[in-house]
Amino acid sequence: MNFEPLNTSPLTIYQVLPRLFGNDNTTRRPNGSLKENGCGRMADFTQKALEAIRGLGATHIWYTGVIEHATQTSYADYGIQEDHPAIVKGRAGSPYAIKDYYDIDPDLSTDVTKRVKEFENLVVRTHRAGLGVIMDFVPNHVARQYHSDACPPDAQDLGAVDNTSQAFSPQNNFYYIPGEELHAQFDLKGYREMPARATGNDVFHAWPSQTDWYETVKLNYGIDYVGGHVSHFQPVPDTWRKMLDILLFWARKGVDAFRCDMAEMVPVEFWEWVIPAVKAQFPTLFFVAEVYNPALYRDYIHRGCFDYLYDKVGFYDTLRAVVRGEASAQCLTACWQRVDDIRSHMLYFLENHDEQRLASDFFAADGRKGRPALLVAALMSSNPFMLYFGQELGERGMDEEGFSGRDGRTTIFDYWSIDTIRRWRNRGRFDGALLTDEEKALQAFYRQVLMLRRQNDIFQKGEFYDLMYVNPHLHSQYIFARSLSRNCATAFANFSDRREDIQMNLPNHMFELYGLTPRREAEATDLLTGERLKVSFTPDSPLCVSLPAWGGVVLEIKG
Repeated sequence: MNFEPLNTSPLTIYQVLPRLFGNDNTTRRPNGSLKENGCGRMADFTQKALEAIRGLGATHIWYTGVIEHATQTSYADYGIQEDHPAIVKGRAGSPYAIKDYYDIDPDLSTDVTKRVKEFENLVVRTHRAGLGVIMDFVPNHVARQYHSDACPPDAQDLGAVDNTSQAFSPQNNFYYIPGEELHAQFDLKGYREMPARATGNDVFHAWPSQTDWYETVKLNYGIDYVGGHVSHFQPVPDTWRKMLDILLFWARKGVDAFRCDMAEMVPVEFWEWVIPAVKAQFPTLFFVAEVYNPALYRDYIHRGCFDYLYDKVGFYDTLRAVVRGEASAQCLTACWQRVDDIRSHMLYFLENHDEQRLASDFFAADGRKGRPALLVAALMSSNPFMLYFGQELGERGMDEEGFSGRDGRTTIFDYWSIDTIRRWRNRGRFDGALLTDEEKALQAFYRQVLMLRRQNDIFQKGEFYDLMYVNPHLHSQYIFARSLSRNCATAFANFSDRREDIQMNLPNHMFELYGLTPRREAEATDLLTGERLKVSFTPDSPLCVSLPAWGGVVLEIKG
């Protein structure tokens, strides 16, 4: 049975890698093995852990990397085919080099033989905690040594009946380079593939480089990329049917949503066909797409039937520049305006597994600098917001874990443990006893803002009004209002490193549009501090407010 939350508007997604979340091992040897560095398990998401996550304001958890993927760890004793290390990134392997679409990664289980049952139990626990379950769906590519040993008896494995003498056939699952062995531009250390198959990031020759997705092979959805990009969608390609079966398999286990990796590399015609087919059986299930090309946004929403898309190229990139002092906060207005017709479908975030940590030396170098960005991303609209685990603690991502290197990101390739998460968990107590005062304060701020988003009607349903056009003098602050039933909440986000006393203009248009009553001396409550104050709430004189450094104020004025 799928989760039917009492209130999931707006959605707040907590992204977490189970491999890292529950790992208490402090060895942290670069390129260390599972035995040396340890690994988190699904069992670490206890009821207390899930309640702690929900207590941050989350409505859903995206369990990243739970499907079985290629790894350098051997599970041959359990009948799982070993992977050649030359085509596995990192000791643990990439969660996006799927090895078996129908299986759960054995690293995450306490009993490998019961790993699927343990996942089913995790889904039940998550639902019991009042949270929805999001799972990765990786449709564009699979591990080079993909082999499903867990697929249903009536399911045929990918590539099992491909005609490998043809570079392209509409009913093949892979693309081939007939008569040519995989060579690569680096040492394959004895790995052989004959004939070579196209690499996941659209490399249609036998010489992928180390910067390519060399550990993966591209799936064939009926487009002849080498033969002029001609589409062959009738009859329905075999890959389409196999992907539908996989989605339905996990939906039947209670998964509430799929985050679809690199969805734009799969033809929109497939999504147009498969998503309605899944929703015909599971109407509340939703789909999130990783799409980076703004020119494709509307196609993937209106034709592809996606519920939500990443807003990375516009909103995230601009917000990052504002945090770093490289752009004026005025630039944020153009971001939402460019996608205003589909804004409710855009997923906002400040971090995820692909991006550098906000507190890393490569981004802002201090987690506190993300507070104004959180106010904007979480409160300006009712579209989804995503929080990456550890972000709320100021996790810096500056470890040198192994394959990942010291790049300001939390590794997805290595066995590792995260210091901030480990101390927050405190061996399952979640009591905050091991956190620093600064970490506690930052987490409290995140919790406060995200609970405002989840519990306050004005941020669930209120209309959005951008106030920057009447305040062109502001460049380090972003100001907006939300209005509902003649009540108004005005949010001030201060990206400056010092306290700022500002004067803000309110337009007459806003009062007329929402039926607000102008007042020379209005009673306002700061929803972040509980402080009550008197302010000018009229188009005739500016509203004056003092903003903390790297913070903000959210004033609620009731009609």
